[in-house]
Amino acid sequence: MRRKKWNKKKRAIPGKSRQKTQTTGRASKPGTESRQKEPAPAMSTKPEQINIPAQLVKELRERTGAGFSDCRAALLEAGGDIEKAVKVLGKKGQAAAQKKAQRQASEGLVGSYIHAGGKIGVIVEVNCESDFVARTEAFQKLCHDIAMHIAALDPRYVRREEVTQEMLDREREIYREQARATGKPDPVIEKIVNGKMEKFYEENCLYEQHFIKDESLTIQELIHQAVAKLGENISVRRFFRLKVGEDKAATAAGAAE
Repeated sequence: MRRKKWNKKKRAIPGKSRQKTQTTGRASKPGTESRQKEPAPAMSTKPEQINIPAQLVKELRERTGAGFSDCRAALLEAGGDIEKAVKVLGKKGQAAAQKKAQRQASEGLVGSYIHAGGKIGVIVEVNCESDFVARTEAFQKLCHDIAMHIAALDPRYVRREEVTQEMLDREREIYREQARATGKPDPVIEKIVNGKMEKFYEENCLYEQHFIKDESLTIQELIHQAVAKLGENISVRRFFRLKVGEDKAATAAGAAE
């Protein structure tokens, strides 16, 4: 009698295979495994860079004498507006000048200018801190420009602090009498007098006058730009202006710095 061969294959337990299929074999939809949410691109917080033409930078350099990188940075800050850029450079120059104002300026040059066929002549002493800066082309040009300006506009003082109290009192009284003649009340008269005194300083003090070659700058702002560019304290110490036929030369001496 033949014996039946024992089937070694294990019998499947009912329900177990179904459970395994449910836990491990749940089919996913085609393409969903590789499809993942891509992160949204980050928004840039940097302002859009303004394109500054080289010609505009050159024009600003010619007007102010500042370096290429300073002019380009000022134009970027001013949004490409050259007039605003001039003011930006002026503020930076003023800040630099204030930092260096206490440093001794005992070097420098005597600049000169002869005008109108030899009828008007000016000599001016401009001080800086070192002989090295005094010999630079930029400093020599500054001295020449200031001498030419003095020849053209004939200032009487270097700074407003040099105007004598006697002169201030006399000018104030003249302006006050002129204002009273209009019949305006006293508070308004004082405002008028103060405004006229500022005009007096602008017309008679070198540092307050608008530069003859660029009226958007005062002489003080022109000097501040030179301070920022050359890195030294710079100041006008004194000047002499001679004109043929005048009895007395116009002289002014500022405080030594």
